[in-house]
Amino acid sequence: MKKLVYDIVNKLHQPEITFGDVRFTATDEQTIYFEKGTLKHFNTNRDKTAIGVRVLVQGCWGFAGTTILTTASIDATIKKAIANAKTGSRFRAEKVPYTPTNPTRGSYFFHPDEDPFLMDDQEKINHHETIAKQLVGNPAIVYSYVYTEFYRQYKVYANTEGTFVDSLVYDTLPMMYVLASNGTETQCRTHPGHMSGMRGGYEIVRDIQMEKNAPIIVEEAIKLLDAPRITEERADIIIGGGQLALQLHESVGHATEADRIFGKEISYAGKTFIKPHMLGNFRYGSDAVNIYSDSTDEGGMGYHLIDDEGTPGRRVDIIKNGILLDQQTSREIAPLLGKAPSSNMMASYADDIPLVRMTSFCLAPGNGSLDDLIKETEHGYYIDYTKTWSIDDNRNNFQFTTEIGYKIENGVITGIVKEPTYFGITPEFWGSCDRVCGPEEWRFHGTFHCGKGEPGQSMHLSHGVAPARFKNIVCNVKA
Repeated sequence: MKKLVYDIVNKLHQPEITFGDVRFTATDEQTIYFEKGTLKHFNTNRDKTAIGVRVLVQGCWGFAGTTILTTASIDATIKKAIANAKTGSRFRAEKVPYTPTNPTRGSYFFHPDEDPFLMDDQEKINHHETIAKQLVGNPAIVYSYVYTEFYRQYKVYANTEGTFVDSLVYDTLPMMYVLASNGTETQCRTHPGHMSGMRGGYEIVRDIQMEKNAPIIVEEAIKLLDAPRITEERADIIIGGGQLALQLHESVGHATEADRIFGKEISYAGKTFIKPHMLGNFRYGSDAVNIYSDSTDEGGMGYHLIDDEGTPGRRVDIIKNGILLDQQTSREIAPLLGKAPSSNMMASYADDIPLVRMTSFCLAPGNGSLDDLIKETEHGYYIDYTKTWSIDDNRNNFQFTTEIGYKIENGVITGIVKEPTYFGITPEFWGSCDRVCGPEEWRFHGTFHCGKGEPGQSMHLSHGVAPARFKNIVCNVKA
């Protein structure tokens, strides 16, 4: 396929094309799903191939993709991309700025400890069945599931600047869930939470120890039925890694995708409260808040040598000591902000158009362990495991509910509470962060299902976080 991509990009060396690139992807996906102890789905989709062509013509981008890899289809795709650019150029008030990038050449191949696509299918099914059977049998548990998604993608990228890179990555997302009922209400528990995607193979399933944690979430779901709710109007809260990853994702990650500033995502809950003049002076959080975009850390699902328009992977400080410094950008958007492209243009498959996307979007660690932070909290709650959430399309006003909270009195956990809920305005909330735990608590959490674009795309991405404390947070709508 490298020769195919090479031949296609050579066809883009045309006088009318300012810049052109080609992507090829071959994707394997597999899902194992047990419901109430019984195998419901075992689906495998292998070698899903696609080609995408993107060109800059007459100051406008044009894109076209195809899953038919014949010469005739590819030539038609090139013509369509050029035609789309010419049509779009008629409606642009200003031409897309273009600054050449030095070419990158290389390969990156991730090697999982256990390749799920080479393992015996029955072995994987049997392992999941063992876990699923642990979640049934208790009459208070009325529903349960266990599932894992496996993903492998080979990609070849080339452009008219001379960049030529191929890569192979593996991602795995495992999770289990139980729902308890006492006849009047229900409570649920998951493990390891909804942000359970990781770069790796079957070793990820083993590492999260679902067999060990299955009886724990069954017990906790049942206990939550009789647990109290938070009654205070405000409280200090320590947010665990899984929930904090989603908080970071929704209230900072999407808010700092710079295409939103210029109205490119409005129809898909895609605005942002951020304006260009805020960069360099707007206080987004406290001094403890340091947030960055990083596509150079091989531990995250956002790692890449180049993004899907040929910009080399970078680490970019988005917020430094609470001050908003930069955005996640593209070649088109970055010059409008006086910035360099941040290597955040990505697409799910080759026949999807690249969009400004989070890669590995991280909250930098502070210091100290979670145990230390709990001991230093006089009164509050440690909460984790997302249950429900909502945020406005400006990424400013939000509400989150988690599955479980642990009440803290004088530095000691004294019991659990059900459905702890908190509310906030993005800058005020991050401004209340007085401490982030240290590197010993920091790790990646990720998703396969970040939606953006029309037609919609689902992106794999990671968030590196450690638990953090937020002071005097609204946790009751009466506040």
